[in-house]
This record gives sequence, C-alpha cells and structure tokens, in this order.
Amino acid sequence: MPDVDAEAAEAARERQADLTKPPGSLGRLEDLAVALAGLTGDPRPTLADPTVVVAGADHGVADRGVSAYPKSVTRAMLRNVAAGGAAVSAISEVVGAGTLVVDAGVEGAPVEAGGRIEVVDERIGPGTDDVAAGPAMSRADAVAALSAGVRTARTRLADAGIVALGEMGIGNTTVAAALTAALTGADPERITGHGTGVGEEIRAHKVAVVERALATNGLVGADGGIDRDEAEAGSAVDPVEVLRRVGGYEVGLLAGVAIGCAADRTPVVVDGVVSGAAALVAVAVAGDVRPYLLPSHLGDEPGHAVQLDALGLAPLFDHGLRLGEGSGAALALATYRAACRSHDRMATFAEAGIER
Repeated sequence: MPDVDAEAAEAARERQADLTKPPGSLGRLEDLAVALAGLTGDPRPTLADPTVVVAGADHGVADRGVSAYPKSVTRAMLRNVAAGGAAVSAISEVVGAGTLVVDAGVEGAPVEAGGRIEVVDERIGPGTDDVAAGPAMSRADAVAALSAGVRTARTRLADAGIVALGEMGIGNTTVAAALTAALTGADPERITGHGTGVGEEIRAHKVAVVERALATNGLVGADGGIDRDEAEAGSAVDPVEVLRRVGGYEVGLLAGVAIGCAADRTPVVVDGVVSGAAALVAVAVAGDVRPYLLPSHLGDEPGHAVQLDALGLAPLFDHGLRLGEGSGAALALATYRAACRSHDRMATFAEAGIER
C-alpha cells in the first residue's frame, strides 16, 4: 500500500490558510480536504467519478429465521438496484455517483440486470453454508472472494476518484455480528441488532445464533478470537480463516475492494454494519488499508459503533440509518466532494484582491 503523501497534504494545508475565509471556519471540511490530498497524492483532489459498489450474496444462516425477509429478497433487491429503484440508487443520483452492482454469490442462477445497470458476475458460489452449523465457506472460497474484490477495484473501479461500499444479502447483519465479535472480541449480545426490523424476541434468537456460530467455529477464545485449541495450524490470528468460518461472499468481496482501492490510492467510504465488517476484515488482512478508509454515518445497528471505534473512524452524521445498500456511504460522498470542491474552487486572498 502506498504511504500517505505528506507533501501533498502539507500543500493542501498551506492552501487552506490562503483561501478567502477565516482560518478553520469550514471546520471538518478543511481537515477532510487535507486528508484526501494526502491519500490521493493530489494537493487539490477532485474525487471525480465517485462510485458506489453494491455487492450481493446469500447466507445459509438466513434459514434460521434471523431476518424478517426470505433469501429470495436478495436477488429481487439486487435487481432493483440495477434497475435504479432502490434507495441507494436515488441517493447516488443526487450526489452524482455511479453504481456498480456485483453478484458475489446469490442463491440460484446468476442475477441478470433487468434494468439500466449491468450486474457483474463475480460469484464465488450460490450462497454460503449455515455459519451456525459449521464454516460458511472453504478457505479457497474465502481467498477467491477477497481476490474478486481486489480485481474489481483494479479494473472496474480503476477510474473512480472515491468508492463507497454497499451490500445486499438477507441474513448478513447476523454474519456481520459474528465477524465483529470474532475480530474485536465484543460480546454478541452487545453488537447484535434488529437488522431488518425484527422484534426483540427474534433479536434474542439472533444473538443465540451468533453465539452458536462462534462456538461451532472455534471462535470463542480467552481473547475473544479464534480458540488456539480449535484452530488449524497457523490460523489463530488469520483473518482469512475468520472470514472462512463466519463470513459471507459479499463481505469478502468488499474487503477485497477496499484493499484494491487502497493500493490505487482511492479513498473508500465505509457504510453500515455489514460494510463495517468488511472493513474490519480488510484491515486485519492488510493493516496499511486503514488510512484509506473513511467514515460515513453512525448506523443504527449497535455493532456499527464498535466497528467504527476499532477502525478509529468518527462518523460524519447520525440519521438513524440501518438500511445498508451503501445508502449512508453514498450520502457521505456529497460531504467529501464538497470538501474538495471548496478547497479547489475557492479563491485565495491574493486572487480575490482582498488584503489581510
């Protein structure tokens, strides 16, 4: 991963001091512009061609009744995004972002577009296995999911100035809770939320399913990570092994997208609890990804705050969002682009002929 460009960041900081405004009067926008200069290596970043990548996949654990909706909704909603009928579609249109839709492993045949946007086929398999009964996938599948994400970043997202992570998959907040617990050591009771809006009784059931998934897969150790007695040789702190045991194809793909984007100096905006789990996986796989991850909102799922804290990210806003799809990350794109546009387009005092 490339280091943050300190010279570009310093040049941006000096420009901020010369712009026609009182020092610090644009608050966090000024800090964001400087940070983005360092990430992109451009003292006046434009973040052209922003793109929201929405990856979809199914999860065997959905058959345990952890969601208000059946698995068939994953396919229907991925097609809805491709047709431009989803919330993330509307928000992306408002903020001037493109949308990339990826089938990472929806149950059944590959998802066809049926709309104005192509659905990219990066299928690892037709949905994962039930994490509460055993590993979600094979080691080869976990590696394939990460590799597919890196490949997507370095080909289809190569021209994007900034990328927002989005997802779709019935049952994936359960998987996100299991991954978050395994990678941070957090208590499943604390981080497992209501997902699609289920009642407290089903939420309690979700907690039990997450706990069972962790125990069944040997992820309940003294340190909250993989149990050394259960782990395969050399896998005790292996994030790919965690992904294999309690992950999802779309989570692995988004983690790979983050890694590939960071390698290309492309900032990545993290959405809610599922893409937050992907961000945790990405950082666990490649720690140098961390500076390239940017926050969006504080999600309504309780595990999201734990993820943001672990990643060292301070949310930009809190609108009580819990939809996923990349909706919060798409909304945040407007803030990041505004920070860069004001940094680039504002006149300096000398250019405006204003004495200081």
